[in-house]
Amino acid sequence: MTSAPSDPPVPAGPGGAFPAPPRRWLLRLVVSFVFTQGAVNMARPAVSYHALELGAGARAVGVITAVFALLPLVVAVPLGRHTDRRRCGPLLPVGAALIAAGCALSGTASSLVTLAVWSGVLGLGHLVFMIGAQSLVARQSGPGEHDRNFGHFTIGGSAGQLIGPVLAGLIVGGAGAGAGTDGAAAAAGSHAVSQHSSAVALFASGALSLCSYAALWRIEGRARSGSPAEPGDGRGKDAAPETPVPVARILRARGVPAGIFASLAVLSTTDVLTAYLPVVGEERGIAPGMVGLLLSLRAAASVLSRLALPAMTARLGRQRLLVVSCLAAGGLSALLAVPVPVWALGAALVVLGFFLGVGQPLTMTTVVRAAPERARSTALALRLTGNRLGQVAAPAGAGLLAGAAGAAAPFVLLGAVLVGASGTAARSPVRGEGPQPEPTARGESGTRVTHGTRRRTDTSN
Repeated sequence: MTSAPSDPPVPAGPGGAFPAPPRRWLLRLVVSFVFTQGAVNMARPAVSYHALELGAGARAVGVITAVFALLPLVVAVPLGRHTDRRRCGPLLPVGAALIAAGCALSGTASSLVTLAVWSGVLGLGHLVFMIGAQSLVARQSGPGEHDRNFGHFTIGGSAGQLIGPVLAGLIVGGAGAGAGTDGAAAAAGSHAVSQHSSAVALFASGALSLCSYAALWRIEGRARSGSPAEPGDGRGKDAAPETPVPVARILRARGVPAGIFASLAVLSTTDVLTAYLPVVGEERGIAPGMVGLLLSLRAAASVLSRLALPAMTARLGRQRLLVVSCLAAGGLSALLAVPVPVWALGAALVVLGFFLGVGQPLTMTTVVRAAPERARSTALALRLTGNRLGQVAAPAGAGLLAGAAGAAAPFVLLGAVLVGASGTAARSPVRGEGPQPEPTARGESGTRVTHGTRRRTDTSN
């Protein structure tokens, strides 16, 4: 018998929270992620164009892109520790507000230094939102549901990556194109309008981030006052606080290092592609609007791959799918360095986007299933730290390489990193490999129902 919506709340889980109604909380989380990820991916190309308008070269664009990840690199693990002990829902509105502030303040930047600082604030907001959101999915998903729920969650990210660059390209390119007349005065006027339009795109991305607040209600339910602590969780009335799981132990867990490295490689490729395709477009004479469309085609392909993720995982297994996707993405990334017609570049980006879309949800599941249950937020924070390391090192290295060999050269380096991640994943079997159990039906109160027995939602493996 299925439990009715009027069933009383279940006992508190980690951080004093119990799962909100299934489907509803995940849907609201995905919607809010569309807005915040759309804002970030609208702002990133706009920051690159704003930097170019302020006189930056390829190397300076690489440095500003790397600053996006510097502050998050410092705070990721402490924030993960905090989230392991407390509720993760409050991080979502805080992250959205920081994203909005970083976007708007970047639009006011009149120098490359201030632009880099506000880019760091943007990166901090993105990290705060991501730790809260990923921890929420890990905490409120039952056994066998992680691949599916992380896949659905990252569809929101892909949708944001789809709409963000298009909007940025339309605002930056459309306004600049509308200023064209004749002669030197037209060129100067076009530059002024373009600079103004990049600021408008950044202000618009800040407003887009704030739209996420419309979906951030009841994302994470609160436990009923006086609910008993979960047995054995160290939160009883007289229980002493648990000692945090050492970072070294988390990193030694089988599958965690490979998951972190694969995530680093995939995200670094996506990040550098978002930041450097505008520079490649400038070199090859591709209009900003077309660059935005190309980036959105890549994101649309990632949406398709994430929709198909449960079926692909059931057929190939998580490890094999991760190995194949990283290997294929590595080869396609290296091919982007070759000058080709725009239609061929678009086709390559669609296939690349499909394979890149698989990597993020698979590595989330890998890390969550391999880490100790009471340190899952810290493990996800370590994964995000690896991502930020990649976002610092990859753009900085890309900037140096682009300055010496052209803006397309970094894609060869990223291809090699992806191939290396594929090899690492092949040598590290993923915990829980094989067909996933069917998700158990849930009642509207967030409880799991099995053979007529009402149970608390479990996130153990």
